[in-house]
Order: sequence, then structure tokens, then C-alpha cells
Amino acid sequence: MRLTRCQAALAAAITLNLLVLFYVSWLQHQPRHARARAPRRSSAAGPRVTILVREFEAFDNAVPELVDSFLQQDPAQPVVVVADALPYPPLALPRIPNVRLALLQPALDRPAAASRPETYVATEFVALVPDGARAEAPGQLDRMVEALRAGSARLVAAPVATANPARCLALNVSVREWTARYGQVPTASRCDALDGDAVVLLRARDLFNLSAPLARPVGAGLFLQTALRGWAVQLLDLPFAAARQPPLATAHARWKAEREGRTRRAALLHALGIRLVSWEGGRLEWFGCSKETTRCFGTVVGDTPAYLYEGRWTPPCCLRALRETARYVVGVLEAAGVRYWLEGGSLLGAARHGDIIPWDYDVDLGIYLEDVGNCEQLRGAEAGSVVDERGFVWEKAVEGDFFRVQYSESNHLHVDLWPFYPRNGVMTKDTWLDHRQDVEFPEHFLQPLVPLPFAGFVAQAPNNYRRFLELKFGPGVIENPEYPNPALLSLTGSG
Repeated sequence: MRLTRCQAALAAAITLNLLVLFYVSWLQHQPRHARARAPRRSSAAGPRVTILVREFEAFDNAVPELVDSFLQQDPAQPVVVVADALPYPPLALPRIPNVRLALLQPALDRPAAASRPETYVATEFVALVPDGARAEAPGQLDRMVEALRAGSARLVAAPVATANPARCLALNVSVREWTARYGQVPTASRCDALDGDAVVLLRARDLFNLSAPLARPVGAGLFLQTALRGWAVQLLDLPFAAARQPPLATAHARWKAEREGRTRRAALLHALGIRLVSWEGGRLEWFGCSKETTRCFGTVVGDTPAYLYEGRWTPPCCLRALRETARYVVGVLEAAGVRYWLEGGSLLGAARHGDIIPWDYDVDLGIYLEDVGNCEQLRGAEAGSVVDERGFVWEKAVEGDFFRVQYSESNHLHVDLWPFYPRNGVMTKDTWLDHRQDVEFPEHFLQPLVPLPFAGFVAQAPNNYRRFLELKFGPGVIENPEYPNPALLSLTGSG
């Protein structure tokens, strides 16, 4: 008997339905735990990680190769390339919906959300991938996700097999002291920060809750913020490959990248409030005031610098400049035969810990008025501002009859010199300011003067300086530190 086309189609449909019913019946009779062990393909539920490419140079990069390598592992892989402005030369990125270019610079013709990279991230996790990396082994991102979920670290990382692979570092960030201190870690897999090239994976909500999530250099900015929060990073043994055509292959490109990198790093540290970086081995990097720049804070109102309201103490670069200025001024006074002594808060700092008080913003010295004529710089300051051969500025203060020595013409960190003279055995002066410690005192505190360590050198101080300080500030002042104006702001938090 010959089958018609309709009969053949009907027979095929019946056969297919029988096969589907048989498979469903078989699947329902399988043990649940066997079905649970079946491998889950990320493509079935959609990718769990968005690739963020932020650390690259527009003028010379391997970003197209980087993006292509991840798309070869999963064509649906979300990729967001982040730049401040439209890269030039243009990046040769695939024109597909899951590859996006996010520009951080606002534009008149774009909505605000377009300048926020989180707008383009719909996955639970993000991977920060540096230029020069490429995906070669399948499943690396999935293994990083599982490591993050299984461990206690808030970030996981995998080194990139470049000439500068990642290594673990300890990192302590002190907002109060404007300082970041790097050091060695006891283990090579769990740390506070990384140095070198690595793919870093974390939850998207964690990344975008940071105050500057994608500031460049990405590694420096990211780990300063996460270490401050106590988030550990686990370095995994899952190396990513290096680009086949690595970026910055020429000496000129490397020079340009290093120059721009230094500028970006200095701007980042300044924005995050880091003025001193201490590296393992003791090397120091200073970011802040110099003789060519203005000081790190403005005019002080009510004896309370602005940074105290931010929960910070005097920037370390300012303390360094104050120490340098104080040492220099004392050397000039001693060479000229001008009798001087540590005054006010400077004497208090010397008595308490041999240095400037950590939140002080100037240095105070008392001098004998009759000795002013012995010093060439002070004589010159009587007539007007004098810039000496070292760039320090000697001048009469505008607030009254005393002298001021500034660190430079640009940087007004300074030492104040207060001229006192004896009257009936009491030291007095012609200008009084509304300071608690600005009072007369018996001359016998200066006869004799005694040496006292201060700010890295030995200065002259009143004898029995404890009684001298308690006369000016009150009993127990050495043992009970306080901000200069507790009525405005108190060290104990009650102001």
C-alpha cells in the first residue's frame, strides 16, 4: 500500500510525540541528586560576569584582541569598555549588543545614566581585565566566581602571564594620616592589595558602592578603597594568557604610558586624600606640598583647620615642610645669637612626643625683642618681605607685631616668631591674640634655657617646661591631648 504525503507526515508526528513522552517519562524516574549533578552551562542561564576593560591607553592597546578572546569563549559574554572620552584612534570593537563602549565624560546630548558604567552591567559579578590580557582556557571566569562564593575574600584575582604578573601585598590605609603603607604578607594567596597585572573579579554591587570605582590607575584606586574597608583579595592559580600582540611594544609608547600613568596616579592619590605612600623596604613617595605649590589647606578659622572637620590630621607633607622650616629658622637664629625658645603648641608637642603635634599647622618660637637686630633676616623683615637664598620668606606678620617665616613664596606653611621683653621679671610682648596660651610668664623660665628634642633636631626650651605649659594651658595638659579649640571641635568627639 502506498502512503500519501499526509499519511507520512501524520506518522512522523506520532513518532516524534512518542519519543518526547518516552524521554520525559525517563527523566522523571531519574534520582533527584543525579539530575542536580548535571553540569550547568553558563550560556543556558546567561553569563554571570560582565567584563570591564578600563586600564588601557587609547594611543596603543590590544583591547580588540582582549575582547575577541572572551567572545570566542562565549559569544554572549557581556563586555563594557570604559573610557573617559571617545578613544582616538577609534577602537575596533565588534558591533554586537553585548559589547558596549561607556564614556565617563558627560555630554550635552546624552542622559546622565550614559556616563555611569553600572548602567551597562546586568550581571551579579564583574571582572576588571587589564589591557594585554586574553582568555585562552574555557571556564576561567566561572571558576573565579565559584572561588569567590566559596571563600571569605570579597575579591578574587588571577594573574596575567605578562612580564609583570600580580603578587600579593599588605596594605594599611590611614585616612587620618593621609597615608598608605604597603608591606609583605605572610601568605602569597590572600592579601590586601596586588602589584602587577591581574584579572580581578568581585560583585558588581561591591564595585559600584565604592566612591571612585573605576578611577585610574584601576589597581591602585581599587585596592586603596577595598583595603580601607577591610576587604581581602585572594590570588588564584588560574593564570590568564598575555596578548599575542602586546600593547606598548615600542620604547616611545612605554615612555608615554609611564608619563601619563604618573600624572594619573598623582591625581588619583590627591583626590583620595593620600599624601604619603610607604612601600615595603622603606621607600617613601610624597604627594603634596612642595616649595613650588600652595599648602594643602586654606586659611585657618577659629584655630581649627578644615581637615580636622574631615576626621584628618595635618597632612604629612605639611608636617615635613614645617619640620624643615623650623630646623632652618632655628639654625639661623642660633648662628645670629638670637635667644629663642619653643612656645605654645610647639613646646607642648616637644614635651609630649618630641615632634610637632600631629594636628598642628604652624610652629611657634619665642625670641628676645632686644636680639632682633642681631639677625640680618629679621632686620630685613622690619622693612618688608625678604626671600633668602634658600627660598624661605621672612616678613612682619599682618596680624600684629611679630615675625613670620614662610616655607616659600607659594607655600605659606610657616614659623611664627614672637618677640618678648622682660618687665619687672615678667616676659611680656606688644601683640596679644585671642589664644588660650597667649599669656605673660616669669622670666625665670628662660634662665637658663634647656635643650629639648623637637621635629628631628634639638631646640631650646624653657626650664621646667611642664610648669610653663601648665601655666599657659592648665594642669595635665601634656597627658591630656585636645584640639586647639574644643568649643568648635573636640578630639574626644564632644565638640
